[in-house]
This record gives sequence, structure tokens and C-alpha cells, in this order.
Amino acid sequence: MEEDLELIFDSAKADMDKAVKHLEKELVKIRAGRANPSMLEGVRVDYYGASTPLSQLSNINTPDARTLTVQPWEKKLIPDIEKAILAANLGLNPMNNGEQIIINIPPLTEERRKDLVKRSKSEAEDARVGIRNARKEAMEELKKLGKDGLPEDMEKDAEAKVQKFTDQYVKMVEDILTKKEGEIMAI
Repeated sequence: MEEDLELIFDSAKADMDKAVKHLEKELVKIRAGRANPSMLEGVRVDYYGASTPLSQLSNINTPDARTLTVQPWEKKLIPDIEKAILAANLGLNPMNNGEQIIINIPPLTEERRKDLVKRSKSEAEDARVGIRNARKEAMEELKKLGKDGLPEDMEKDAEAKVQKFTDQYVKMVEDILTKKEGEIMAI
């Protein structure tokens, strides 16, 4: 029974951890006014008939807080990369100087900041839902163990432990969201 409980706890923690990691990954894609190479993470370029991530075809750098540079391995890819950045609908306007692509990151308007905060909150809510689903699955497993002979007091203690994990992970999500909102709203 003890190892069954540990298995349930580990599984719940792993699922909750996945939800938090996914949130962090999604929030990186939401720009907070400063240039970040991960902003171009979803851009795919047609390279010899294959849709290839931009990061596999070039170096992406941030020379300053408002500029991204894309240095392709092959200069003939510059027009294709420009098209791909425009097609990705990121609100970015690439320019090339024959050697590399330069992208100036425009400052965010107040309205755009509010939209980004709203999107961040939506991502955080998705993470909370994932955490609650992990809790629900763990609680159902504990109930099954209860029917299979787990003493009631052990079942209650285990449920309290799962709830404690849930509260910890929800707090993590809140902290991550608060930090991201601060970044977005900072001018």
C-alpha cells in the first residue's frame, strides 16, 4: 500500500510539474517589450522542400533590448526567412542588409500590453486546470485504494498531501503569472 501511495504522489507531482513547465514555455513566447530569440521559436522556413525551424538555419541574437538579428547559414535563404517571419504573423517587420535580417521590436502600446496580460492569464488558467486534473486523478486513485483496503485515516492523510501539492503548484503558477505581468506592464 505504501508504494502505491508513493506512486500516486509521484504521478500527481509529475503531471503538475508538466503543467507548470508548459506554462513557462508558453509565457516565454509572449513578448514583454524586449527582444528575445525565443520570439522566433515558432517560425518555420521552407528549406529544400522541408519545413525547418528558423533556429536550425541561422543564428538568432539580440544585440540590444529592442533588436533581433537573424544571421542565416546560407545568404540565399534571407528572402525565404523574411517571408516566413512575416507569414508567422508576429507583428514584426524584418529588414535585411544583404548579410543578415534585422528586426526592430516596436514598443508595446497600452492596449497591446493589456492583451498580452490577458493571454498570460489564459495560459495560467490552463496550467491551473492541468494541476486540478492531476489532483482529480490522484484522488480517484486514492478512492480505489480505499475500496481495496486502504485504512480510512491513511486515505484522508494521502488526500491532504495531494491537496498540499496542488496548493504549492497553484502558488507557483500565481508567482510566475505575477512576474510575467510585471514584465509586460513595465514600460
